[in-house]
Amino acid sequence: MSGVEETVSTVRSVKKRAAVAVAAVAAAVFFSGCAQNAPQDTFRPDGENARKINHLQIPVFIAAGVVGVIVFSVIIYVVVKYRDRGQEMPKQTHGNPTLEIGLTILPAVILIAVGIPTISTVFSLAKSSDTQCVINVTGQQWWWEYEYPVQKCGGVDIAEPIVTSGELVMPVKTHVMLRLTSNDVIHSYWIPKLNGKRDAVPGRIHPLRMEADHPGIYQGQCTEFCGLSHARMRMDAVGLNSDDFSTWVATQLKPAEKPTDALALQGEDTFRAQCSRCHQVNGLMEENPDGTNSDKPVIAFPDLYVVAGNAPNLTKLMTRTTFAGATWDLLTDECRKKLHDASPDEFGKLYLQGVTPQCFNEADLREWIRNAPAKKPMFSSEAQKDESGGKYRGMPNLNLTDDQIDQIVAYLLERK
Repeated sequence: MSGVEETVSTVRSVKKRAAVAVAAVAAAVFFSGCAQNAPQDTFRPDGENARKINHLQIPVFIAAGVVGVIVFSVIIYVVVKYRDRGQEMPKQTHGNPTLEIGLTILPAVILIAVGIPTISTVFSLAKSSDTQCVINVTGQQWWWEYEYPVQKCGGVDIAEPIVTSGELVMPVKTHVMLRLTSNDVIHSYWIPKLNGKRDAVPGRIHPLRMEADHPGIYQGQCTEFCGLSHARMRMDAVGLNSDDFSTWVATQLKPAEKPTDALALQGEDTFRAQCSRCHQVNGLMEENPDGTNSDKPVIAFPDLYVVAGNAPNLTKLMTRTTFAGATWDLLTDECRKKLHDASPDEFGKLYLQGVTPQCFNEADLREWIRNAPAKKPMFSSEAQKDESGGKYRGMPNLNLTDDQIDQIVAYLLERK
């Protein structure tokens, strides 16, 4: 075999191996999307609107798959059959009018067949006249704030406004209207098992109708690039039956009580001194000179200290299962799995227990309190304060001592 032939053979061998490798990687990526029990699987709807999307996307994907197979098959056939073998340039022709007209009409028919049900579904998803509950949702860098106005939500009376973060809690089998907006940049709200995506835009309110069929946790993700920690801006929707939702509402409306644990009592003082400027805890009172609590509540003013002007309300932190934009769990892996795998009948009771000392994921919370910017970059270093007013971008590193962290953790563990 000549040197040229050997070179050609080597090149062909390399190309063949590369093609096999590419095909293997593509197959692995494709089948990884078919994993069972994927938390953000749009093909496993658990709500009315998500089912409408699924009923539309399945036939569209099938049609697209058939068209794709035909197109790639024709391309491969033409490339292989008519590849350059050193033959003369073929004679130019004026084409085939019948084929050209047919290949123009066929795509138009396919697009019309896809467009009609798509438009119908879009209008159906925009329906809001039958909503039974309203929740105001505000995107922040990088977490979601939920505010429940005074109303009757799914048959449950909410007598006072409720403000929480990270987890959207709602009654199941109830049409819930989310009123989406943003405090800073454009975010996008998406919980695949309950509905499609909807942008949260500063200065505008975009409605998004939600309904969960069964009690459980439905995970989601911000899908609009919104800054440095965009990938760590997640959200959970928690569905509860009517009785459990009523219990949750009653719990959220109770103000924080005086800690009973000695370390938590010290933590209250530390929290009041270090954290209450930005984080609201309803029921936390100012301290008298003699060390007793006054009757004057501590009011947070995050607009004076952080660029965003907002910080999560921590009154009932341990009734949630996540923190820091639903990025980290307040539960240990074992307890988290038990909760997420619970049956619809068992879920409400487990969720309403909140974070117990046995299930508390203390390690991640301690790391967060010790140095939040290192755990979730937020441009909060001293050198990068906002030029206009010396405000922090996100939660700063407060340089707390181990003792102070112990105290704050003990105090937060009683926020239930």
